[in-house]
Amino acid sequence: MGIIGWIVLGLLAGAIAKAIMPGSQGGGWLATLVLGVVGALLGGFIGSAVFNVGLDTFWSLQTWIVAILGALLVLVIWGFVTKNRRA
Repeated sequence: MGIIGWIVLGLLAGAIAKAIMPGSQGGGWLATLVLGVVGALLGGFIGSAVFNVGLDTFWSLQTWIVAILGALLVLVIWGFVTKNRRA
C-alpha cells in the first residue's frame, strides 16, 4: 500500500475512532484525523510485530480493524496527555 493509501486509511480510521469514542479530547477534528494516521501506523506496526497481522491491502478487513484499534489507542493516550490542559 502506498503513502496515499496510508494517509487515506489513517484519516478514515481516525474519523471512525472519534465516532466510536466521542469526547472532549484535546484538539479538533484535524488533530483527530492526524492522530488517526499515527494510530493506523502504530496499529500496523504492533499488529505485524505481535500478531503477524499488518496493513497489507486497503480493502482487507484485518487492515481496517488494526488501523481503527491503533487510532483508538492513540486517541486514548492523547486524551490522557491533554486532560490537564483543558479548562
